Amino acid sequence: MDRKTDLVRISGVEVHLGAPDELSINWVGQEEPMRQLLAAWLVLDEHDLPMNPRLVGKPGVGKTSLAWAAAERLGQQVYIMQATVDTRPEDLIITPVLEEQGKLRYVASPLVTAMIRGGVAILDEGNRMSEKSWASLAPLLDTRRYVESIIAGIKIKAHPLFRFVSTMNDDASTFDLPEYIQSRLQPQILLDFPEREEELAILKENLPYADSQILEYVTDFLQQAHVAEERYSIRDGINIIRYTMKLRATVSSAVDERIALPLAVKTILGVEAMRYVRSV
Repeated sequence: MDRKTDLVRISGVEVHLGAPDELSINWVGQEEPMRQLLAAWLVLDEHDLPMNPRLVGKPGVGKTSLAWAAAERLGQQVYIMQATVDTRPEDLIITPVLEEQGKLRYVASPLVTAMIRGGVAILDEGNRMSEKSWASLAPLLDTRRYVESIIAGIKIKAHPLFRFVSTMNDDASTFDLPEYIQSRLQPQILLDFPEREEELAILKENLPYADSQILEYVTDFLQQAHVAEERYSIRDGINIIRYTMKLRATVSSAVDERIALPLAVKTILGVEAMRYVRSV
């Protein structure tokens, strides 16, 4: 089996692999959760195995970015799979695609592609997925380290370099994981909103072309929202800054920060967010 090709043969069955994801992320601050994640993936002995951590936090705190950055530090390819309430077991493993003349083509999921190539699989928002789908991954997440495709009739073993992590949102719109899955998804690494200086540094990293006054303003806005336990995230802050600068760049109207910033907050997050807006 040539791991560099897009086609592999497993137990006589041809399986088509997907391409790795490509993102440009520079992880800023919060080195403690990074250390915890890398420690979970560490293998200390030939009899040891990597763990399968779950990253838990509010939407937008950077869980997927952390997982991506950790994989980059290991020098491994990353494969992201988005979990939803509609994710089926076969979606997680192999999907049959009908080609011309009634021939079936077996296409590996991003997770299985990572297993075969020895990459890092990020199962995003895993607690939006049903127990039935999680059950299909149970043997992968324990000492067996394999999945079975009922559709293709094959068992797929994970490459020794394969690493797994699931991100999970801490909100009410998700499923409770069954205990036998929770015990396999360990350790649980909590990711919270960053402190002010870290949050400002993250905004600067993502928006190096933004004015310092706007960056400071939005950082203060987010920090006030965090204190009030609002779910406004760095992602929201980035969108507010981007839209503010786009408003200011419009040719049709002379929009300065005093108008653009509050307008951006209102249109991005809604009227209720205006309580955290201060005068520019």
